[in-house]
Order: sequence, then C-alpha cells, then structure tokens
Amino acid sequence: MTLIERLARLRDGGGRAVLFTVVEGDGAGAKALVVEGGDTTGDGVPDWALGQFDEVIRRGRNRLLEGDGGKVFAEWYGPPPRLLVYGAVDTGEALARAAKLLGWTAIVADARATFLTPERIPSADRLIAEWPQEAIAEVAPDHQTAVVVLTHDDKFDEPALIAALGTEAFYIGALGSRRNQERRRERLLEAGVPEEDLARISGPCGLDIGAETQSETALSILAEILAVRAGRPGGSLRQAKQRIHAEVP
Repeated sequence: MTLIERLARLRDGGGRAVLFTVVEGDGAGAKALVVEGGDTTGDGVPDWALGQFDEVIRRGRNRLLEGDGGKVFAEWYGPPPRLLVYGAVDTGEALARAAKLLGWTAIVADARATFLTPERIPSADRLIAEWPQEAIAEVAPDHQTAVVVLTHDDKFDEPALIAALGTEAFYIGALGSRRNQERRRERLLEAGVPEEDLARISGPCGLDIGAETQSETALSILAEILAVRAGRPGGSLRQAKQRIHAEVP
C-alpha cells in the first residue's frame, strides 16, 4: 500500500498519524507514515525522529524536528480536536459556537434534557442527554479532547470532574468562584481523588482577560485551552520570549 493510499484510508477511518519527511541530512526525501496504534508505511527516516512520534501526535501540530545533524518535518494528520462541555447553559452555547470557529468538534452534554435542545444549543455538533459518568464514557475523551464543566451543581460537577480525570483529556476546566473551587477541591479529596490529580483541573477556568459576558467567558476559556494544548503560559505576546507561532506551520 502506498503512502497516499494509507493516508486516504486514515482519512476515511478518522484515525491519526504523523508523516515524517527527511528534509535535510542523510536520506533527504525519505518518508515514513506512522499511524497511532497501528502500522508504519515507508522507511529511511532516522530513529531519533520516529522516537518523537508520541509527543508530536499528542501536541496535534506540525513540527520541524532537528537532531543528529539532520532535520525531519513531522506532519500531523487526524480529525479536529474535540471540546466536551458538560452543562447546557448559555456559556455552553457560547463555547460551542467559538469552538466551531476554530474548526473543532463541539459536544454539549447535560442530564437535564429540558435544557439540552437544538434551539438552546444550536452550535453543538452533538448533544448528549446523560448523567456525567455516562456522557463522558460515551465521548471517551482522549489526548485531543478538552472537557469543561459548567453546571455549578455538586451532583453534576463532582462526578463529571472525577470521570474526566479518568481519561486522557488534555484539558479539564471547571467554572466557578475561587471559594467554590476550594470547596469542590475538598469534596473531591473526600471522594478519594488523589491530590496530584487535582492539579489537572483548571478552576476557575480561563485566562484573566476581565471577561463578563458569556461570549467573553467562552473566549477566556478557549484561550486557556489553546495555550495548554500548545504548551504556552497564555501571557502577553509583548512579554513572551518564545517565537509567536507555537510550531512550524
């Protein structure tokens, strides 16, 4: 099977892969397509580059790799990232709408089917009327999924966060005041969640941009999600020491 045929099958199946191309050094022009959890097509790419597959696939971006006197371009292939919002509230619709502008897949879940309607949440690609554990199990968040909990209700918030912590979600956020976050933290500890796991929860979620409206809050949360995905602190570019773009386009 050729590389093009394997890429076509990958696209149809919704899988993820990285295409490594040697652009400088020994073996320039060699290509290898490594499929997540699957096969490798092609050869001639140095092991030091192939060894970075896991990091590249999890970062979800193209990268120029350098090592051992050569350069290898790592091209990421896969479906768009997913945003799972638990809580069919106005901010949930604002988050879904903003995520769609990024080209992401937006999923909104809530056990309260009365609130979870296409009329109230028109921007979501998918609505799931289930309790937190069932909804998160159905979505099965992976390393390309962000989870945001918006319900402000212990009977939803706590099981949603516990379930999310049991997944590979690269971001877990919870809305709420600092006082509520501290109270929630104590309740999660009492429920048996290890303290080190709580560090994965961003709460209050979002960047400090002075957000007031639902749309501004959604922008704040999505900005933090993007920063986490890119491994950036989310500060002002004027003060940043790194290059503006996270990776090679």
